[in-house]
Amino acid sequence: MNTQREITPLTQYDCFTLFSRTKKQFDFPLHYHDEYELNLILNAKNAKRIVGNHIHVIDDLELVFLGPNLSHAWFTHECKSAEIKEVTIQFHKDLLDDTMLGRNQLSFMRNFFERSKKGIAFSEDTIKAIKPRILGLSQKSGFDSILELLSILHDLSISRNMLTLSDAAFNNENSNYNSRRIEKVFDYLNLNYSQEVKLSDVAKLTNMPEVSFSRFIKKRTGKTFIDSLNEIRVAHASRLLIDTTNTISEIAYSCGFNNISNFNRVFKRKKNTTPKEFRDNYSGTRVFI
Repeated sequence: MNTQREITPLTQYDCFTLFSRTKKQFDFPLHYHDEYELNLILNAKNAKRIVGNHIHVIDDLELVFLGPNLSHAWFTHECKSAEIKEVTIQFHKDLLDDTMLGRNQLSFMRNFFERSKKGIAFSEDTIKAIKPRILGLSQKSGFDSILELLSILHDLSISRNMLTLSDAAFNNENSNYNSRRIEKVFDYLNLNYSQEVKLSDVAKLTNMPEVSFSRFIKKRTGKTFIDSLNEIRVAHASRLLIDTTNTISEIAYSCGFNNISNFNRVFKRKKNTTPKEFRDNYSGTRVFI
């Protein structure tokens, strides 16, 4: 089964995003992404869940916490429900960094995040207790919403009867991005993605010749310079497709693509769907904090 890398619409300036919708079937392929994900699914009895190498047919109450780059998907399978409720929360892997998690008071959270690399499913009692808070999270805003998310994660970290899903961390992370030069490059790309971005200009930021920089970014990220830039552009375009009523052409040009056919081609390659299909599929409530 092919596993696709998902480019989420979460930007470096967001703490987390919450997406809620009701649907009749699961339509997203097996995938992975850089962000942590908490997924609450209701009324999907007999759907099939895959996390890493773990496969399970789920019940009516489903809550799973996934670490970065862990392959996962839900499939309709034998689910007959006409109203599947899905709430997905995604947040950056550095929302709580290693220094913060190293504090004594966060030992449960530290272990919880480490365990999530293999995926965690929660007991029925835990889901019943935490469900109203997850469903109510979209009604909060600003700092209150961040506090509530952290509180939910903490309460999950000390809950009983957690089940670790995958035998091994089926982690698709190619390499460690942790480099001040790489961070500088990605900060620049995130600020300038809407304009023409030249390889020569970005190479100068790192004080490297173009050829050396091209090798450097490929080694660090597993992707070419143009691929990295296109991923950032597609992420911002995804957000505009969800958040605005701008035309697809307007979004393409505002995200730095010089023609609509190139945008459609790159978007389809990155997201396995066209921009129009993506917009139609995300008819729900999306909140960015």
